Amino acid sequence: MRWSQAFIPTLRDDPADAEAISHKLLVRAGYIRQLSSGIYSLLPLGFRVCAKITAIVRREMEAIGGQEFRLPAIHPAEIWQRSGRWEGMGDEMFRLVDRRGADMALGMTHEEVFATIAGELRSYKQLPQIWYQIQTKFRDEPRPKSGVLRVREFTMKDSYSLDVQREGLDFAFQRHFEAYRKIFARCGLDAIAVEASSGSMGGSESIEFMVGSDAGEDWIAVCRSCGYAGNIEKASSGIAPVEDGPGQVAPEKFATPGVRTIEDLVGFPGGAAADRQIKTLVYIVDGETVLVLLRGDHALVEQKLADGLGAGELRPATEDEIRGALGAGAGSLGAVGVSNCRIVADLALHERRNMTTGANEDDHHVRGVDVARDIAVALWLDLREVKAGEPCPMCDAPLVVEKTIEIGHIFKLGTKYSEVFDANILDENGKSQTIVMGSYGIGIERTMAAVVERRNDSSGIQWPLSIAPFEVVITVVKPKDVETSEAGNALYDALVAEGVEVLLDDRDERPGVKFKDADLIGVPFRITVGPKGIAQGEVDFIRRSNGETQTMELVKAARRIAETIFEERSMGPQA
Repeated sequence: MRWSQAFIPTLRDDPADAEAISHKLLVRAGYIRQLSSGIYSLLPLGFRVCAKITAIVRREMEAIGGQEFRLPAIHPAEIWQRSGRWEGMGDEMFRLVDRRGADMALGMTHEEVFATIAGELRSYKQLPQIWYQIQTKFRDEPRPKSGVLRVREFTMKDSYSLDVQREGLDFAFQRHFEAYRKIFARCGLDAIAVEASSGSMGGSESIEFMVGSDAGEDWIAVCRSCGYAGNIEKASSGIAPVEDGPGQVAPEKFATPGVRTIEDLVGFPGGAAADRQIKTLVYIVDGETVLVLLRGDHALVEQKLADGLGAGELRPATEDEIRGALGAGAGSLGAVGVSNCRIVADLALHERRNMTTGANEDDHHVRGVDVARDIAVALWLDLREVKAGEPCPMCDAPLVVEKTIEIGHIFKLGTKYSEVFDANILDENGKSQTIVMGSYGIGIERTMAAVVERRNDSSGIQWPLSIAPFEVVITVVKPKDVETSEAGNALYDALVAEGVEVLLDDRDERPGVKFKDADLIGVPFRITVGPKGIAQGEVDFIRRSNGETQTMELVKAARRIAETIFEERSMGPQA
């Protein structure tokens, strides 16, 4: 491709609304353009990168036996209603009504559609199967941001494993896990696999693949010692033992005028330290009022609560609902003696004594609370948010908490969808068995952006060779100089003949502009062809990532450069 004929609209300045590095650079380097909030066009360079990511995904999916489908992006409401997700997906689902008055939706994901097709399978002899597609998805994000990291329309590879038994699902899950590691490594990403919540997808187990970045919106806890990693929505940690002493014979109520928060009680005369308080939160879970108890210095992870209760709908109670259930306002709430609400407590409160909590009377608290004696806990769960420095649950080394981008997610769905859509087969004994499913997703544009987040410098993007839009850019310093122009064109033709992907910068621009543009768009190698070098029969070959420069004989340059490219292709990117 000749730059003079290409559409590569580079910009000098960052877009005014961009905060993420990938957003700034992908716009400035001419890879993407925003059409409206959360909706982006892929320009030719962006399309080439995504096409290469897609090709890597296809090769690894086919390596584990995946068969590619192409399913509709518009779905009838009926299949989502059958699975129970028509309402569960809430406002993030794009919904419309067709001319016949039928409710429709733009597909956020395709579990329902694939489960419907799986209903055509009849015998265990047809399993296992791995089905996949690379398809456009739609989500009405409430706050699109960070360029293509959080958008309303995006491309996803979603695959689905179909097996007779759960052991088969375990095997398919592991094969996808390994395939994902290869995919991300080939894209030049050091992805971290973390335990995660399955959320609205359902199922028994899920793993996210994360990449560290300040532009991310997911926090993970990682152990640098043993490799344990978990999304904050799922992660656990050790907790230091607390010596409570013998405690009191019974709880003692005392007045706490003006005390409304944990911090207020810490500073109140005769109050209690935060780690000796019981925080009481009131939630409405599938229509039921539930009291949620945590230690005063711990924060609730709502997803842990939802997962632990198997909740379809969960929200904090309103002020009126709180007062109606407990007779007091927030700041004076507790669970001592409460029998009209289900009580769920965090494990850190187990067998604690000498605790202080609200008395369910405005401006009053009770001290000397023995949790086992005084509170009728119905269910113990791990509900608290992990903090940096707490001990790893596997090896006790301190955990690190960092911000990340999710680039892939794999789920063990079990029979959640196959049961609903009657996807059954006959086993070897002629008995009907429900197909066991797994679901596995990778965001294509998000992977592109994640690479930019991890591979950039003050001059622009640093693509790994495997997904770069071009492998080499030839910068002709003075294209109006006949000898220089001819040398650049000859080198271009020779490299193309060798099978190298080349961009020839033949524009009539100042050399500085060309060098800056080449660095900005991030092509891994640059060849500088100028009058001085040509006069000596030489060209410069520069590596984008570190500026390493080799001077080569012009007559041998094409072969030597091609050999370098082929060697690096075979080695793969170093994540």
